[in-house]
Amino acid sequence: MSIVCGLLVSSGYNSKNNYVVQVDVEDLLNARPVTTFTNGKLVHWTKGVDRDNGFLTTSAAKFNGEAAPKALPDNPLIPANSHHPEILLHYDNDDAKGYQARLLDTNALTITMLKGKYKDLYICLTSAYGKSKLQYELIYNDGADVKNIIVPDWATDVPDNDPDFSYVVHDLAKWSNTASQTEPNHHNIHALNVHPNPTRVLKEVRIKNQSKTYLLFWAATGI
Repeated sequence: MSIVCGLLVSSGYNSKNNYVVQVDVEDLLNARPVTTFTNGKLVHWTKGVDRDNGFLTTSAAKFNGEAAPKALPDNPLIPANSHHPEILLHYDNDDAKGYQARLLDTNALTITMLKGKYKDLYICLTSAYGKSKLQYELIYNDGADVKNIIVPDWATDVPDNDPDFSYVVHDLAKWSNTASQTEPNHHNIHALNVHPNPTRVLKEVRIKNQSKTYLLFWAATGI
């Protein structure tokens, strides 16, 4: 597994002299919930953001005849804002086969980190069919911390001053796997800051869905 790093030099996100670490989680992914526009045609999602619906890229939605779609941007590198740094998602219009997310069942998922001290770590999630009870374990060189949190449903907005959650992408439509739009707006990919201890060396993060929901993991980005 490789790790992609970059120095964050401008954004509005306060991380002067800190590095953004885009964790390459490609080996962990097992779902394709985003319809892409690849080689002049739609490549439909195969395992959705819920059981019946997925997202489209902007190019896919426009090819589908939608003039101003609330779709995922074609560039999967989501810009930084005041809540989070740049976050790299794993869909790509040039990729017709690759996995884009991970469906979280009752088995724990382990994310291997580039060992270091992190001031923030964003886990990107969508919870369908209600809120999800998420357990996460931060594994350091000198021990581990286990925490629990409630992930909001993907159709739920979060307050601007929420200490844990923000948006990776906000106010999206959803589509069937034949590209029929089923709802025009109000769906989100949430970013959960798991607040690692910045004085300890973080090695791994284990996350587990403790609910009977449909929870997707999209990406991990650290500072």
